[in-house]
Amino acid sequence: MVLKTKLTEMLGIEHPVVQGGMQYVGTAEMASAVSNAGGLGMITALTQPTPDKLRDEIRRCRTMTSKPFGVNLTFLPAITPPPYAEYAQAIIDEGIKVVETAGNNPGKYIKMFKDAGIIVIHKCTAIRHALSAQKLGVDVISMDGFECAGHPGEDDIGGLVLLAKSATALKIPYIASGGMGNGRSLAAALALGAEGVNMGTRFMCTQESPIHHNVKEAMVKADERSTSLVFRPFRNTSRIFKNSVAVEVNARERNPNVKFEDVRELVAGARGRQVYTTGDPEFGVWTAGQVLGLINDIPTCKDLVARIVADAEEIIKDRLIRMVDTKSKL
Repeated sequence: MVLKTKLTEMLGIEHPVVQGGMQYVGTAEMASAVSNAGGLGMITALTQPTPDKLRDEIRRCRTMTSKPFGVNLTFLPAITPPPYAEYAQAIIDEGIKVVETAGNNPGKYIKMFKDAGIIVIHKCTAIRHALSAQKLGVDVISMDGFECAGHPGEDDIGGLVLLAKSATALKIPYIASGGMGNGRSLAAALALGAEGVNMGTRFMCTQESPIHHNVKEAMVKADERSTSLVFRPFRNTSRIFKNSVAVEVNARERNPNVKFEDVRELVAGARGRQVYTTGDPEFGVWTAGQVLGLINDIPTCKDLVARIVADAEEIIKDRLIRMVDTKSKL
């Protein structure tokens, strides 16, 4: 049995499993490992400090895999935003066939990618956002539930409802993101109408993931309660690993007059990046989803993807199909 979906056919991949964009994690090593495992790996564009460095990373990834891979480009508000147009042009110039977009006001860049014949997967945390993206011409929605790492939006709607509603609200394919981590996740996503799954946190905890082994061990020891929501007072909610820094951020945010400046030094990106390089999970804030509760080991990407797909196939074949009683006259 092979899981053949609109996603696998559209992207030319073996398994309906996508590795989502992850800051400081989505490198050539990560993307190539997932692609070689039969899924779709993603380089995270803004992990590279310049558009030219992104070009180099794309070329480096091509030396590691002959299979399809994509690039994630996330548009976030910033006092001095990155040169998004230059990053987008680098992606186009390097012949990338699949792009994952996320964040605010992506319309201009989606048009650039579509004009270049690129398949666009756009990440959304709400049905209304997905409908807007559909109008902009994206090819696939990555529907991100409240369980996800990073930015879950401000509506607090879980994946179960978002995915089921997407089946009737959307005219284009969608994949399930947030809380996806094993074969049950994949089987459930397909049952809810999705064409595959998008995983971030689960791929962080693999042998090829370019983060310190101590951080991976912390993820294995953690459970579904091991995350915190920060930045809620600023309506820029983010789900991160619950460590001592996260606890302190939440404590300061309980002040009704809190300003971002009150937590700025705690959430500095440089500190978070050093978590991945030094291996001290308490050094700064780092993103992780509630799927931590489903992570019990640190496999290779090949073993992880194969296990997820095999388990999903078994659940569909040996459990769900057997529940349909074709002989009943009732």
